[in-house]
Amino acid sequence: MSRIRSRAGTAVLTALALTGAACVGTAAALPADSGTAAAACTVDYKVQNQWGSGFTTAVTVTNNGAAVNSWNLTWSYAGDQKVTNGWNADLSQSGAAVTAKNASYNGALATGASASFGFNATYSGSNALPASFKLNGVTCNEDTDPTDPTDPTDPTDPTEPGDRVDNPYAGAKVYVNPEWSAKAKAEPGGSRIANQPTGVWLDRIAAINGVGDGMGLRDHLDAALAQKGSSEQVVQLVVYNLPGRDCAALASNGELGPTEIDKYKTDYINPIAAILAEPKYAGLRIVTTIEIDSLPNLITNVSGRPTATPNCDVMKANGNYQKGVAYALDKLGDIGNVYNYIDAGHHGWLGWDDNFGASAEMFKTTASGNGAKLSDVHGFIVNTANYSALKENNFAIGDSVAGKSVRESKWVDWNRYTDELSYAQAMRTKLVSLGFDQNLGMLIDTSRNGWGGAARPAGPGATTDVDTYVNGGRYDRRIHLGNWCNQSGAGLGERPQANPATGIDAYVWMKPPGESDGSSKAIDNDEGKGFDRMCDPTYTGNPRNNNNMSGALPDAPVSGHWFSAQFQELMKNAYPAL
Repeated sequence: MSRIRSRAGTAVLTALALTGAACVGTAAALPADSGTAAAACTVDYKVQNQWGSGFTTAVTVTNNGAAVNSWNLTWSYAGDQKVTNGWNADLSQSGAAVTAKNASYNGALATGASASFGFNATYSGSNALPASFKLNGVTCNEDTDPTDPTDPTDPTDPTEPGDRVDNPYAGAKVYVNPEWSAKAKAEPGGSRIANQPTGVWLDRIAAINGVGDGMGLRDHLDAALAQKGSSEQVVQLVVYNLPGRDCAALASNGELGPTEIDKYKTDYINPIAAILAEPKYAGLRIVTTIEIDSLPNLITNVSGRPTATPNCDVMKANGNYQKGVAYALDKLGDIGNVYNYIDAGHHGWLGWDDNFGASAEMFKTTASGNGAKLSDVHGFIVNTANYSALKENNFAIGDSVAGKSVRESKWVDWNRYTDELSYAQAMRTKLVSLGFDQNLGMLIDTSRNGWGGAARPAGPGATTDVDTYVNGGRYDRRIHLGNWCNQSGAGLGERPQANPATGIDAYVWMKPPGESDGSSKAIDNDEGKGFDRMCDPTYTGNPRNNNNMSGALPDAPVSGHWFSAQFQELMKNAYPAL
């Protein structure tokens, strides 16, 4: 049975364009205007300039229906934006609601004709763009003729991906991020992998429009269209900005506080959804990795567990991880060419009996509440930004040495799984048994789990005792499975590829090799990222890694920043070798 899902209806939102540092948000729908009803319309709203307390915007409205002799355009702001003056239209504002009426000289709009106007406004906090506009009371960008195959918002248009394919990676190219590629090429030997596809991380609101001179979401999607040509094209996005993000790891804390769920929705998810739903991107297959390292924390790092943290207790109590993930699944799942994959940790985190089933149940509960549906989930991803070996060939979970099971070894420590492939396949089976799609697909991040180089064992360890047997044969050379930050000795893993194993949609490099997991010492930054001792090579550990050394590389920058020494080490220890 093919895993093809019918689209629940068009989710094409207002076509918004943006330059500058403004953030995109949603607006409440306005009541129908009393003017003469118009047919379909499109709106292009561009922030042309923005400064600390104000901005300038240009708006173009196009009438796609019957001709009108006069028009007014209405929208509502989610923040405290106030229009101060405008041109080429008569603008008024009541609370959050804004009305722009035509001037005496631009009221007539024939079919296909456009009118443009602009204005200045003030704001404080975030400058969220409106995502809903009405022309003479009619919502823009809605399908006006479902039988017209030339209508770009028509769900029956055969040129639009109204049905999702079983595996988005099958038969498709995958987007090569030019920013990451340029950094890789600048490294000695980096050109060997600079054309590999990697994930684009939307790890804060500003990333939607681009941080500094960096590329924003539209820039990446436009570049993906340029790379696409006549082929199918996948774009990989990491949706990663939950309130109280990463409650158990300071290095990857985020900008939103534990209670800022509304801001997460209006200033982060809604703008992403609005951009992804624009008709020009309908030909892309957009893979979204939903909020790594979030839901499993509510199982493993809360009161009653030896690794509990107060921050995780807060997030479990307020429910904002589940609410945020559900909201992202719901909004992004309504877009016909978006494929949602939820993060499902890794075997060295959730492979134990106490964690495995409880986490799967948490995934189901989250994906079937707060507006989300199980059908909003195309699959799951494991090992995101982690180092667990793809397949341990030198020992198996059922092996016994000197009367002891491999599960009793200090390395495996009663885990049910020895590697990511076996864990991913088992988690998939469990999730399907709970009601997820029977053709659910899994992704495995292999960007840093190759563990090649001179330290890679050629065969099993000696059978003198179970620890010698496992330690002598394991590819994963970390000091402890709980170590996760900038690991010494790690190497690039399997190159990205589709359908590599049963139940696996693809091996991916979702974490771009060369981007730091966290700083080796405290570094001031404006990204909300803290200093986690697990990134300090001198740290002697905590209960989560059984009080072992951290195994981290020295002199690392803040998470997400380029770390040349790590990149070189990953290439040196790549398996398969470069």
